[in-house]
Amino acid sequence: MIRAILSVGGWTLVSRVTGFARDVVTAAILGAGPIADAFVVAFRLPNHFRAIFGEGAFNTAFVPAYAGHSETGEAGAARRFASRVFTLMLIVQIALLALALPGMPWIVRALAPGFSEDPGRFDLAVALTRITFPYLLAMTLVTLLSGVLNAHRRFAAAAGAPVLLNLSMLAALALAFLFPNVAYAAAWGVSVSGLLQLALVWWDCRRAGIAPALAKPSLRDPAMTRFFKVLGPAVIGSAGFQIASFADTILASTLAAGAVSALYYADRLYQLPFGVIAIAAGTVLLPEMSRRIAAGDVAGAHASQNRAAGFSLALSAPFAVAFLTLPEPIMTALFQRGAFSAEDSARAAGVLAAYGLALPAVVLIRSAVASFYARQDTTTPLVASLTAIALNVALKIVLTGPYGVAGLAMATAVGAWANLILLVVLAWRKGWTAPGRSLGITILGVAVGCGALGAIAVLGLPLAERTVPPLPHLREIAVLGLLGLAGASAYGLILLATLRLFRLPLRRA
Repeated sequence: MIRAILSVGGWTLVSRVTGFARDVVTAAILGAGPIADAFVVAFRLPNHFRAIFGEGAFNTAFVPAYAGHSETGEAGAARRFASRVFTLMLIVQIALLALALPGMPWIVRALAPGFSEDPGRFDLAVALTRITFPYLLAMTLVTLLSGVLNAHRRFAAAAGAPVLLNLSMLAALALAFLFPNVAYAAAWGVSVSGLLQLALVWWDCRRAGIAPALAKPSLRDPAMTRFFKVLGPAVIGSAGFQIASFADTILASTLAAGAVSALYYADRLYQLPFGVIAIAAGTVLLPEMSRRIAAGDVAGAHASQNRAAGFSLALSAPFAVAFLTLPEPIMTALFQRGAFSAEDSARAAGVLAAYGLALPAVVLIRSAVASFYARQDTTTPLVASLTAIALNVALKIVLTGPYGVAGLAMATAVGAWANLILLVVLAWRKGWTAPGRSLGITILGVAVGCGALGAIAVLGLPLAERTVPPLPHLREIAVLGLLGLAGASAYGLILLATLRLFRLPLRRA
């Protein structure tokens, strides 16, 4: 399982690295002003809907059901089920697109009400969102096909598909002179990438002989009925999480110009470890636990969950420490160039530090929620999610006043920890999780290593700044690189020493 996580994580790392290159170019060209704010809204809107109706809800309902058909169903049952769901999702997304395009001014006004006071920014956001919204249709189908591939332990194409988004946007930005402005170029890059990603995963499904076909979606089919019973709570649960994201955009749009962009760029760094580690672990863990539970191997399912949680925490914790201790040097080194000013860096740094508090919880949620989704229980995570989201949104309203855009990220952190605690407690009471000795030892090693890493970051920054000579445009990156090398070495040695001290195996299948 760890090898599969590394495979997914490796491709996701390529995606995040190319995504970082995309963000650096975008920041340098667009900066963090009104045009950038309009593009961020246009980019986030289809992604919000995708998270609700696509990968968030859909994967949790589809993957366990499809895996169950593959393990215990008759020949061809899994493919017939996938074909019916594929056709239904295609119909729903076409209908949604037909309604959304003419109604885009009202949608943008609801998502970013602060833009209404700036007609130029509002009109640009509407135009860009009409360009990017078809991306939702393509990505919903990509999510379904990726679920089919993952259920058959084919992870590479699905994990590598997002790379095409970054390459497409970079190519579009390089051709920006052909568009009215750079924001239009970036928006078209988003839409084209959806088609490219769909073509990639479809090709991999066809090559493996598991591609779904168009089929009449019979609602009388018992498998479809069970699927919708699971999907309903999952959609509500995903919508609950997205309500918090909508609240971020809504409240940030009422702040000074640049707040939406600051939130976006900090979120992109926060999403780097989340995407590489948590999503990779969750992608592999859900079908793994689903197969083991379907086969009656509950102990094996819990052992897989513990390994995934420990692995995720060990790799993500150093990022949380870096975000908490070095937020401004990170933003300055990575984004402060071209149109992205020192003021933009300082604003985004406050958001990044708050996201550092959320990162460990957000990473572990993906492993914790598998206890329920692997058993096709989407109702319990729904209760936990909505409770945490209510707390999250209430705190956003309270904290935005005194802390500005950083208050939105602070509320996200509190909501994430509340969600994780609720999930663990509820799973423990049901007997659906069994944290073991190996997980406890890993947590101990991570805690000690993070203490050393934090000390190196705080105490080593002045030393590193004195050591690194003035290098045009590269000094800040060199300082971060020096601190990162020292911190990673100390953290890795302490973690390995802890595991060896307690004789915990370092390699698991």
